[in-house]
Amino acid sequence: MTPDALSLELPDLCEDSNLSRAEVANRLSVIRQCRPEDGLQLLLELLISLNRSQLTLLERQRLLQNLCDEYRRYMARLSEDTRHCHALLGLCGEMATGFKRLAQQVLQGRRPSVPHLAWCFYMALHFLARQLLLHYQCYQEPPASLWRDSHRLYWLGEQQQCLDEPVAAAFQPSPAGTLRGLYQQMLLLALSNPFHLAEGEISQLFAALAPHAALARLLPWDNGDEDDALLIDLTSDRAFLARAEAGGGETDAGTLRCFEPGALLVALGEPAPLQSQHEIQLLERVSRHWQGREQRRHERTESVSRCTLVAGLTEIHAHLLDSGPKTGEARILDASPGGARLLYTKDAGADLQIGQLVLLNGSSRFLGLICWRYQGQAGLHLGLRYLKGLPRPVWLRRAPAAQAHPGILQSTPEPGNGWHHGLWLPNDQFATGEALWLQMADHSAGTRLSLPESNLKTPTVTRHPLLLS
Repeated sequence: MTPDALSLELPDLCEDSNLSRAEVANRLSVIRQCRPEDGLQLLLELLISLNRSQLTLLERQRLLQNLCDEYRRYMARLSEDTRHCHALLGLCGEMATGFKRLAQQVLQGRRPSVPHLAWCFYMALHFLARQLLLHYQCYQEPPASLWRDSHRLYWLGEQQQCLDEPVAAAFQPSPAGTLRGLYQQMLLLALSNPFHLAEGEISQLFAALAPHAALARLLPWDNGDEDDALLIDLTSDRAFLARAEAGGGETDAGTLRCFEPGALLVALGEPAPLQSQHEIQLLERVSRHWQGREQRRHERTESVSRCTLVAGLTEIHAHLLDSGPKTGEARILDASPGGARLLYTKDAGADLQIGQLVLLNGSSRFLGLICWRYQGQAGLHLGLRYLKGLPRPVWLRRAPAAQAHPGILQSTPEPGNGWHHGLWLPNDQFATGEALWLQMADHSAGTRLSLPESNLKTPTVTRHPLLLS
């Protein structure tokens, strides 16, 4: 399923509604002379007309930029007054609608720039985030449409590769500076048991999350993962799902993401001189909710020991053949059954990226995936997900005498059923259904197979389930 900007919730355009810049300027001049309560209602009516008007991309962008100044003025004066909550919700909703329509127009243009797209998506998401804040401040459940559009904007940003494009936005309380950070700021707010926070703490928590939110990650969902991580369905009308809700017939695995707060949790333990003591205590109090509401399957096991790490599929393949590169030294800080946490020196590990396949050599040897990373004062923290099974080097060929490509076979015994295999390959090297020859490193004969559809894909490697005799 491919994200489509046309699926964003937008009102129909009216044929007879056209606003000129001069008319907007006159109406804004009148609005500024009114009492705040009356001006807020007039501004909302102006926005409703604007969002249903036929405007060029440039006209709409300029008008929205002007209206952002008015929005800041009203939010600064009235946002803490719950008597105006309904009107402010409408104002934020219409501002979000305006930027969603602008984003749609940008996407329909020719070769939109990444910074321009990032700004449009970000501004639309910011006003949805403000709606979320207002609902929580009034202790109300946000509407389903808010989360549907928030997920959709993140997904569009993911597809357009602009999640980490920096955006400067002078709003209060402070939003994160990227689309990824702002979206995860909203998720973390929803995960923080907001209805149990004291009055005024919602906006304080939102601001405290701003410098940290982008450290969390949304990882591809794997049905074989036993962890109890929270799941995000990018087509859902809810912020997140419980683990038990995944894998049903109506859920597309391609739209599911696992919420991984590992790097964020490590960062919260670092000194933060720019944060107040109250913000630090507030983050500490709510962070226990970020790992899921279900009890952990595995208790954390603090452990300090030395290990070596080989990163990258090609490097692991060579290492298993005893011809590999030099391994990196690391320290294991957490060796629980659910995963490991490593610490590298500050200057090492620049090439270790999220989603990379690694081989860990400690008291035992196992494959793992890097699921989060955080560069702190002590060094580079890495969160690994264990991959069960014996790693073995294999070669893949398109024909018996063709060029050999390295792969890693991950084999796990199943009592009474032989072995379960997972074949790890670099991304996009072979196509699903392609006929290949697989040869073990210690076998002269090869096995012919049709490459099955993958069941896990990261930014660097793909796993394909195999049935081998």
